[in-house]
Amino acid sequence: MTRLRVGLIGVGKHGQRYARHIRDDLTAEVQLVGLARRDAAKAAELAAEFGCRAYTDYRELIAAPDLDAVIVVVPPTLHREIVVAAAEFGRAILLEKPAAVSLAMGRDLLALTRPKNVPVMVAQTLRYNAVVHTIRQALPSIGAIHSVRVSQRFEQSPLAWIDDPAVSGGGMALHTGVHMFDLIRVLTGLEAARVSCEMTRVVTQRTEDNFSAVIAMHGGRVLASAVGSRATQSRCGGIEVAGERAQLAGDHVLRRAYRIEGTTMTPLEIAPATQTVPDVVRDFAAALRAGRAMPIPLEEGLRAVAIADACYRASAAGRAAAVEAI
Repeated sequence: MTRLRVGLIGVGKHGQRYARHIRDDLTAEVQLVGLARRDAAKAAELAAEFGCRAYTDYRELIAAPDLDAVIVVVPPTLHREIVVAAAEFGRAILLEKPAAVSLAMGRDLLALTRPKNVPVMVAQTLRYNAVVHTIRQALPSIGAIHSVRVSQRFEQSPLAWIDDPAVSGGGMALHTGVHMFDLIRVLTGLEAARVSCEMTRVVTQRTEDNFSAVIAMHGGRVLASAVGSRATQSRCGGIEVAGERAQLAGDHVLRRAYRIEGTTMTPLEIAPATQTVPDVVRDFAAALRAGRAMPIPLEEGLRAVAIADACYRASAAGRAAAVEAI
């Protein structure tokens, strides 16, 4: 395999971001064979822009003989049917997060792909952020971790489907929460045991756009919290990690990172900002070419979904909920 031949399913705003990066940044590694969008005129227009074939039926794109893999950038309620079709043809899959809308759906995806050894990677792009990388590199300097707090706050989504649970499958706790839940797992090296969570609606009508979760990690020592808001005219992405010797604090949106010992705050050197989407696609393609395991396999994405799933159960019941195994 030289260049990875991919099909792009879903070419909205975020899907077009993938297409641009493949065209502009990944030409040596990835070839965009075709894209699928239900609007025929728009599909043709975008295919001409990105130099590939246009499809209105993703099944026809998946069946194309000159295809190695698909990149799926659609509302997560559609993931199952697309994974079924891709698995039938043995296509590797790069799946946008959230990997599933529920743990039950996630288990179904595993049952569909594992028996056929279909490689699946989940695009947990926050792992590729330069501030996140800096904080991860500094973790050994603070000693044993016992507390983590992460937050993401930003503007109301302009996408109407986000507030339609039949399409989105959930609100802020699912769509943005999985970034934070995955980050907590990565920073602590632990799995979540149980969750307490409150959710409210500030601007939205049918799905939550404001939530706060407290997560007890396995082992009984580490507590984490995740706070999300999609109802402010501002942006931030806070990260705080407390260890026995010192703390780390930063913001992956505002590009800040510090080590705190006593009352002394020392700035950490952050690598130049990079685009996380091409980094994800590059890792996906490299793993397939080398025959290696996926860098972020489906199981990893689903462990974040399992925490979101527990958040919804905890919020509905008004008490802590166990995080179920995938």
